[in-house]
Amino acid sequence: MSWQSVVEKTVTGLDLELVECERSAGGLLRVYIDKLPPPPGQEPGFITVDDCERVTRQLQFVLEVEGCDYARLEVSSPGLDRPLRTPAHYARFVGTEVEITLRAPFQGRKKYRGLLQQGEAEGWRLLFGEPGEEQVLDFQLDEVRDARLVPVINFKGRGQAPAPSKKPAKKPGAGKKTAASQDQKKPDGDQTP
Repeated sequence: MSWQSVVEKTVTGLDLELVECERSAGGLLRVYIDKLPPPPGQEPGFITVDDCERVTRQLQFVLEVEGCDYARLEVSSPGLDRPLRTPAHYARFVGTEVEITLRAPFQGRKKYRGLLQQGEAEGWRLLFGEPGEEQVLDFQLDEVRDARLVPVINFKGRGQAPAPSKKPAKKPGAGKKTAASQDQKKPDGDQTP
């Protein structure tokens, strides 16, 4: 069994998705994992450090048993700019903004950024350009050198109405100053209770 098959079987056996795995000449084995697509209507989950640790431990064991040689193992999430490699990746992210790099230039350029859409037959479509002046690029996966999600960074609370402040109710008489509660100042700046 090849090391790629071992990695894929291990990751999918842990109910995770193998996004990509690569091996460098120096023996570094890099594995990118993600949560499986959620059922319709549910929010997608995110990879945690615990997920990466669980996959790392399982892969260390399985790779040793299978006799796969490697010097170092790195397991991580694919990041905000997740790569799209398989038809299933493309299908999962239809309607999402992506950036693709073509193998050969089309209309004088290779890089395009727009909304991914399902194309005709086994093809895909990218809707790009300014609103009202959208252009369409139909393509096949074998024409793509690289495709990635465009990172969307949403800082919690930005762009939303501010939450109402919850101040504790004041006790009766709170906020009233009395001579006993006020500090009395002496002319030289000293304070006495």
